[in-house]
Amino acid sequence: MKKRIVCAMMCVAMAATSLVGCGSKANEGAADNSSAEKKDDASAEGKVYYLNFKPEAADQWTALAETYSEETGVEVTVQTAASGTYEQTLKSEMAKSNAPTLFQVNGPVGLASWKDYCYDLAGSDIYSQVKSDDFVLKEGDAVEAIQYAIEVYGIIYNKTILDEYCGKDYAVVKSADEINSFDKLKAVADSIQENKDDLGVKGAFASAGMDPSSDWRFKTHLANLPIYYEYKDKGIGYTDKIEGTYLDKYKQIWDLYITDSTCEPSMISSKTGDDARAEFVLGEAVFFQNGTWEYGNLIEGGMTDDDLGMLPIYIGAAGEENQGLCVGSENYWCVNKNASEADIQATLDFMNWCITSDTGRDALANQMGFLTPFKSFDDGYMPANKLIDCSNEYVDSGKTSVAWSFLTIPSETWKDGVGAALTEYAQGTGDWKAVEDAFVIGWEDEYAAAHME
Repeated sequence: MKKRIVCAMMCVAMAATSLVGCGSKANEGAADNSSAEKKDDASAEGKVYYLNFKPEAADQWTALAETYSEETGVEVTVQTAASGTYEQTLKSEMAKSNAPTLFQVNGPVGLASWKDYCYDLAGSDIYSQVKSDDFVLKEGDAVEAIQYAIEVYGIIYNKTILDEYCGKDYAVVKSADEINSFDKLKAVADSIQENKDDLGVKGAFASAGMDPSSDWRFKTHLANLPIYYEYKDKGIGYTDKIEGTYLDKYKQIWDLYITDSTCEPSMISSKTGDDARAEFVLGEAVFFQNGTWEYGNLIEGGMTDDDLGMLPIYIGAAGEENQGLCVGSENYWCVNKNASEADIQATLDFMNWCITSDTGRDALANQMGFLTPFKSFDDGYMPANKLIDCSNEYVDSGKTSVAWSFLTIPSETWKDGVGAALTEYAQGTGDWKAVEDAFVIGWEDEYAAAHME
């Protein structure tokens, strides 16, 4: 079933990859589980330093690196940047003599800052496993970055509590299937908030924390929706000047998040990602904006597949009843071309082992829950993830997946400006005009700064 998300991602990618060239078809090849034993002299002398982007998978990456080192004798170091600090950490680590040999960019815009560090992966074993060039970033024939995880996000909901709500006399819907627009979502959330004591919850939505561990959910992932719809109207994949035609819709979903919530809006600056997750896992909130990467944490927290569902993020755009979940990736691997020849070879071998060995594939698919674009995962290594199943259901019903248009956001500074303005607005110390200015004027300024010769 989960192969369908790969197909959906290939279609969605076309809307946002006008900055990415097309290349030759990847070579066919079977997975080689003994690749770790076939090191040449260069890789045997080399070492690997991976700067990991995903804090939620830090323990799994560390364990996988230790296993690889035990099997091969190759030193593999994994360092994980704190949430929201990856770019800053990467800049710091790249300035050191012992710089990362394997790092990550979040798409074409992120690549622009690091392309001078990227080794050409065109002849690598890992590139031969990529299903399509829709999953790579290229300049000419050079493969500068390879996507390693496809992800989905939306509004995760507690199906058990929502089903209970739907059976109440005061319920405004009788099934979650009826929630197919912002108006329906708001009516349900308002009703849950009004009857929270009867339902035994603290709020409809988990806290919209604007601590750095959580604010990316709103200054980036939620901001994707007004960007996506503006791009869709104009038939474009990126822009130097965003007009903000859907910022009124952004405002109404943000207002809903901060009013029908487990906490007062004045508290969100200190609320963390852990706080929001805990509120959801403990049944204190019915809705939680997040993605497939949270699945393992939710199950570990005591939830079951029967407890979980996912809705699209509805903002009130025309035709949104035909909208699916947000499908895409900001997870692209790059190899540091400035590393020694031995370290580059060791890194390439480690990457290939991760996507072809039984141990590596099990870790990525089953422990980290990644859906990957590699042919080597088709044979029994699709992740068991209820949230991915939810996305497949939308695809099967003919809904259009939402592209990750936020990959074209001009800079981290833009995101920080929008995030600060959202926080000030929620706390009552700023107005919505400041959010609009950060979004529109900030975009133009940051795009110009990023493209200065």
